[in-house]
Amino acid sequence: MADFGIKAGENVLFVWDQPSTPTTLKQLAEELGTIVGSDGKVSVENVERLLLSSHLASTFDCVVSCVLADSSTVHSSETLAELARILKPGGKLILDEAVTGAEVQSVRTSANLISTLKLSGFTSVAEISKAELSPEALSAYRTATGYQGNTLCRIRISAFKPNFEVGSSSQIKLSFGSKTPKPAEKPALDPNTVKMWMLSANDMNDDDLDLVDSDALLDEEDFKKPDPSSLTVPTCGEGAGKKKKACKNCTCGLADELEEESKGKEKTNLPKSACGSCYLGDAFRCASCPYLGMPAFKPGEKILLDKTTLTDA
Repeated sequence: MADFGIKAGENVLFVWDQPSTPTTLKQLAEELGTIVGSDGKVSVENVERLLLSSHLASTFDCVVSCVLADSSTVHSSETLAELARILKPGGKLILDEAVTGAEVQSVRTSANLISTLKLSGFTSVAEISKAELSPEALSAYRTATGYQGNTLCRIRISAFKPNFEVGSSSQIKLSFGSKTPKPAEKPALDPNTVKMWMLSANDMNDDDLDLVDSDALLDEEDFKKPDPSSLTVPTCGEGAGKKKKACKNCTCGLADELEEESKGKEKTNLPKSACGSCYLGDAFRCASCPYLGMPAFKPGEKILLDKTTLTDA
């Protein structure tokens, strides 16, 4: 029991399996009870009933599992997860299990068992001891697992639950390096250097300045208005047998030119009047005007006359 590391006053769970004898179980339970004393407590649970037990989370300081010489249990991932649940933060697990040198389907290697314990949430997993299986344990193990090899041995492993509850949180202080030192004070500038880069109104005399008149930079050609045709791209709006059309977002003036042409055509297509006053109303119309009796209209507005009116006219 010395290698278990159990202290007085601790709450210990002793897990056993078949075919352990009642005498051996009682003897180990009494030894554990002597160690923890009256202030501690020892609970006994069968490994096959562990998942069905009603143990509260974070109950035990230490769990001792299948350490009897005739034990033949293979700790499943579910069993190890349950042991991690009922252990207190920082609690210790001591277990024995048979392993083989070469991994097979029903037997794990020592490295595989340690890896399974870590995946179940345990830390500081270490192998305490290794011993050969007793004939009784070997026979029971072969019956339970169906393994028929001769490379089995028993190892004892210790592991610890992390020192925190599942779901707890803690603030993490990150430090990615030393803080950037504060910049040193700016060095004082040489007065002569400062004076070199300063310019005042007293330094500028009109007699010493040679100003250039901007109008003198232009000649007669610059004042001439450019020909609109010269501003148009030679191929803009041209197409074989197609109507002249300006480009989208035209900037060469072709769009304005075509708009002016269309306005001129609209004016020429307007209906002409001999007196030019037909649209003003009857007071301004001739006696033979076909629009007599009709209201005034806007110049260029299309007016429809019936056949009777045209015949009378």
